[in-house]
Amino acid sequence: MIKNFKWLLFASLAFVACNNEDEVVVVETNSSDGKPLTAGTVNVSKYVALGDSYAAGFSDNALFIEAQKGAYPNIIAQQFALLGGGEFKTPLMNDNIGGLLLGGNVILGQRLFFNGAGPAPVTGRPSTEVTVKLTGSFNNLGIPGAKSYNLTAADYGDVAKIGSFPASSPYFARFATSRTASVVADAVAQDPTFFSLWIGGNDVLGYATSGGSGVNRTGNLDSTTYLSNDITDPTVFASAYNNIVNAMTAKGAKGVVANLPYVTALPFFTTVPFNPLTASVLGRGNVAVGTATIQSLNAQLYGPLKQALTAFGAGSRIELLSTTAVNPLLIVDESLPNLSAQLTAAFTPTLGAQTAAFYGQVFGRARQATREDLIVLTAQSAIAAAPTAVNSGLGIAPPAPLNAFGVTYPMQDVHVLTKAEVAEVKVATDAYNATIKSIADSKGLAFVELKGVTDQLANGGIVYNGFRTTSAFVTGGMFSLDGVHPSPRGYAIIANLFTDAINAKFGSNIKNKDVSLYRVLYPATL
Repeated sequence: MIKNFKWLLFASLAFVACNNEDEVVVVETNSSDGKPLTAGTVNVSKYVALGDSYAAGFSDNALFIEAQKGAYPNIIAQQFALLGGGEFKTPLMNDNIGGLLLGGNVILGQRLFFNGAGPAPVTGRPSTEVTVKLTGSFNNLGIPGAKSYNLTAADYGDVAKIGSFPASSPYFARFATSRTASVVADAVAQDPTFFSLWIGGNDVLGYATSGGSGVNRTGNLDSTTYLSNDITDPTVFASAYNNIVNAMTAKGAKGVVANLPYVTALPFFTTVPFNPLTASVLGRGNVAVGTATIQSLNAQLYGPLKQALTAFGAGSRIELLSTTAVNPLLIVDESLPNLSAQLTAAFTPTLGAQTAAFYGQVFGRARQATREDLIVLTAQSAIAAAPTAVNSGLGIAPPAPLNAFGVTYPMQDVHVLTKAEVAEVKVATDAYNATIKSIADSKGLAFVELKGVTDQLANGGIVYNGFRTTSAFVTGGMFSLDGVHPSPRGYAIIANLFTDAINAKFGSNIKNKDVSLYRVLYPATL
């Protein structure tokens, strides 16, 4: 009897287990929420990506195969493939060295790697020849160096116009469907069902990385007059952006767009301090020597400059150097009134007319840097180096003692983005972002808030998969060795931010990539 009871008990339990189907949970490992994978209201069967170097996968100051494979559009396409997305073709470079050849001549150099002390170029010669055309259409239409209005230019891929004015792109020239094709036209011709667009960074980046040596073109609506280091007029940007989105959505394609961070938050602008001068630095490790150097500088240069400038109501431009604290670099600020004539007159009695005129010319717009000035990454090697006829700004190599950049000779425009120039970059970026958000809303596009993320990276960082990522140069994990473009892990984070925006807008549940699977820096050998 007991045996029969046990049999009946097990049978009843089995019956319940087999019939309570509503309690059986199947977890979908490829979705963001564990539910069955869905694209929501979008069709991802034909995805095309438009943009600049970020879309292309540019990293470590070059474009190369492994970096292209790790570009954020490629990562997004991998996730789309799980939802029926088709092939995503990329115009791959020939090697992992980076750089380009034009007619056999190197026009862009190889990528960087970390050699233990700092960034250094990898060995080898570029093998990607621009004039060797790739055939077919490509889904990744990220063009390094492209500005907003370049994407609609009909001759941006004309190899004959590389290096001319206005210049075409050697990257696009490799795979443009014709010499007169535009990037947007080549995108539209593929009849995409979905697109991503992240463009506009270069509309201010060249100006910023050149230390503001370009021109702020606000008010100039003729983009054919712009040089690569100029700031794009916001109206020109708005027109170009609107034309791009209208073309991409004309046949009903949906898409995702991203706004622009302040480029001044990139490590290219935040790594080199404005005040690196100490007794130890000036004494090359010998504090006693450095202290004596500072005392001499105060007596022979900074003191007389301070006294003369004070007489003209500009004494705040220069302060005496401290022997015990950090001191700011000496820089040129072109926004200051030019006091060359006044300084020449003040120094003539003691220095003589010729030397006084030279001092006036050198220090007429000089001041010490503040924390609101950004010293560009490429200027690091110039600090305390001797100016030459090429980079002094005067066409001559200054004689001693005015022969140390940042110490006795002002760092030039290309070395520093001043407070006023930073403001110009931010004003333009804000205008571009207003356009991007407005068009995204009016067209029903997913919107990626990348400006806020970049701000977070610079203020404590963000955490993904247990890893804290910041914008710190080399060690932060987000950016590559050029200080501008993302690292492999940085691109994975960007891809996740794009998919998050797509999920939120269109009801999809695309899973984020595990960013810990992506390296922080590329090694010397790939």
